[in-house]
Amino acid sequence: MSVATLTPAALRAAADTLPRARLAHLPTPLEEVPRFAAAVGGGVRVFVKRDDCTGLLLGGNKARHNEFLLGDAVDQGCDVVVWGAGVQSNNCRQTAAGCAKLGLECRLYLSRGHYSTEPQGNLLLDYLVGAKVEFTDAAIGPELDAFLASRAAEFRAAGRKPYFWHRPRVVPLAAVSYAVCVAEIAEQLSSRGLGAAGIYVSSSGATGAGVALGAAVLGLSSAVRLICPMHWPWHIPTAIAADANAAAERLGIEHRLRPEDIDADENFIAPGYGLPSPAGREALHLLATTEAILTDPVYSAKALAGLIADVRARKYRPGSVLVFVHTGGVPAVFADPAAVLN
Repeated sequence: MSVATLTPAALRAAADTLPRARLAHLPTPLEEVPRFAAAVGGGVRVFVKRDDCTGLLLGGNKARHNEFLLGDAVDQGCDVVVWGAGVQSNNCRQTAAGCAKLGLECRLYLSRGHYSTEPQGNLLLDYLVGAKVEFTDAAIGPELDAFLASRAAEFRAAGRKPYFWHRPRVVPLAAVSYAVCVAEIAEQLSSRGLGAAGIYVSSSGATGAGVALGAAVLGLSSAVRLICPMHWPWHIPTAIAADANAAAERLGIEHRLRPEDIDADENFIAPGYGLPSPAGREALHLLATTEAILTDPVYSAKALAGLIADVRARKYRPGSVLVFVHTGGVPAVFADPAAVLN
């Protein structure tokens, strides 16, 4: 049985039934980048959804996530947020910022990996907004998830009420925010009389689940290309479809996605998670020198490289409209300037 599509207004109304902390500058601009598109070739039009302009400590996609995640934390009466990722995590930087605005204690447990622990880039900003930071050798993924759960249990035993990175709860909630983002994109394109042939975003998790769900719920014909920043120890399309469906349940809507509906491309991850690539570096410099827009040196840069590769492979007819969802991360440019310039 087919499910009726929703209007952007109806999708927003469904999201507004959930607890939410208004943290982001929304809607973000949808900016055409004609000099960049001309440099890439292929005769396409490219628009950048400027989620690097969401505010909340220099912007990024996690500002949208945290409207629903920290809204959930406040709704539950939590008094400490237990979070973690890599040392130069955009996620942790914006979570720390959201906690500062809402008066929540923020405890960050950052995986060292290959990063320096000198206070630069995102890490410097974590400290500046008052996060309490500890470093760990736990690997990002199930090991760090378990570590965060154990720390949350310690806070709970001490009489605190922690909100922590519990993947089954937080990923679908974060995905809701990017279904709403797609509603913004659809309205912004419609106001110009346009529709997108493709939507590109860096994600192998919540952001991608939300974009895929939003496109389906609104009945868009756009190809949704998720350029994965990392490999997970599970089948990514299956996980993203499950997270999108859990988000749909939260929204009270009937749409459901299958793994085969998810286009998750793992071909741009090399040389590894959190490491710049030559193609990503080219993409960063091309957008910067033609449009004065910075990507981060890894995640959004690699996603933009995916868009460039598809255009150069002539996957789109001349005149096609492509949307690049800029997920932010610019502070990481300052953590390792040599990696950006070389």
